[in-house]
Amino acid sequence: MSNVCVVGLQWGDEGKGKIIDILAEEYDLIVRYQGGSNAGHTIVINDSKFVFHLIPSGILHAGKQCVIGNGVVLDPAQFLKELNELERHNIPTADRLFISDRAHLVFPYHKILDLMSETEKGDNKIGTTGRGIGPCYADKMSRRGIRVGELYHPAYLKTKLREVVGEKNRVLRDLHNADTLSWEEIYAEYMEYAEAIRPFVCDTVVLINEAVKKSRRILFEGAQGTMLDVDFGTYPYITSSNSSACGVSSGTGVSPRHIHSVFGVMKAYTTRVGSGPFPTEMGENHGEVVRERGAEFGATTGRPRRCGWFDAVAVRHAVTINGADSAVLTKLDVLDREETIKVCVGYKADGNRTYDTFPSDLALLPDLEPVYEKISGWLEDTSGVTEEDKLPKQARAYVRFLEKLLGLKITMVSVGPERSQAVRISNECK
Repeated sequence: MSNVCVVGLQWGDEGKGKIIDILAEEYDLIVRYQGGSNAGHTIVINDSKFVFHLIPSGILHAGKQCVIGNGVVLDPAQFLKELNELERHNIPTADRLFISDRAHLVFPYHKILDLMSETEKGDNKIGTTGRGIGPCYADKMSRRGIRVGELYHPAYLKTKLREVVGEKNRVLRDLHNADTLSWEEIYAEYMEYAEAIRPFVCDTVVLINEAVKKSRRILFEGAQGTMLDVDFGTYPYITSSNSSACGVSSGTGVSPRHIHSVFGVMKAYTTRVGSGPFPTEMGENHGEVVRERGAEFGATTGRPRRCGWFDAVAVRHAVTINGADSAVLTKLDVLDREETIKVCVGYKADGNRTYDTFPSDLALLPDLEPVYEKISGWLEDTSGVTEEDKLPKQARAYVRFLEKLLGLKITMVSVGPERSQAVRISNECK
């Protein structure tokens, strides 16, 4: 079986956690390749709800191995919190869960600087979660980061931490007029984390590539969505990593030759959290109805998500970037009560120019006017449907319409949060 990458085709929150959980049964390794605890994957199984920010969703399947790759930035406190939750549910992790020794560590100063920077932007906020992810990636790129493997060289870590915290304290004191931090206290805290996570730390590049050599099946798991990709999303209202399939190789150490297909996940409508352009955003009243119906509140922060109609221009852009060859459509049931459904097929700017591809011009994006096509809704409850031919006729027509617009096949439709609420779609929609 091919090695597959699962990515979000919108602005995140597409329901990847559930889909990865479903697909994981068919794979041996599930590998997270980017992001940090700013991600939130929610899985509901028999009324039990699991929310993962760092641990790959596949951990809920017995016998599967899960890897946090080098492209992830690790908050050890959050990792241990999730680990404790798994232990509480008697889910074993020994010899099943691995952390890359090359992954960069999130420290308290990253979180403080993240929140301060966001607060000072005023009306120009990015919409960060405040989990320190951006500052941690910034340190990585400026060669000031500290990696997991360095926890196990105490003398070296002391020297480096003293130097880095001194630098951060100058920023806190001189730029933000804020309290400074004690490198000794941070060192003591992270030494405790080091022992707690030691059983999971290894060279995951070797681990994953050995699996490739043995033809073990690998599922690569992305966080956030393609429209938040640091290079190809709505910059600067994006995350701080390559959340598209482009990040797999750099985030795991696996050659692109060993990634055989890309599976996209997209909602039947669109949401995004935080600030930034959102061409198909609904009016507040309608958006509030959809938000409540779809429980559109962030798994990481609890913030209400902005809701909009399906944006085929943005998703086509994501399909191109990722090379997605198939997709799953989630939350179809949220549209069950819509008499008419809109789909954005293009944008207009300045009242005349039409775009059918997603522009990179940030100055242009807020002024784009979506061009919609309207489709009749089905006004039937789909939440209990488990077979394709039991879906309402107009719901199947909606799936076919999106397939035609996007140029890829939709192979699964999700109609609720439970693992069981998924409908497999045949290769040819009829």
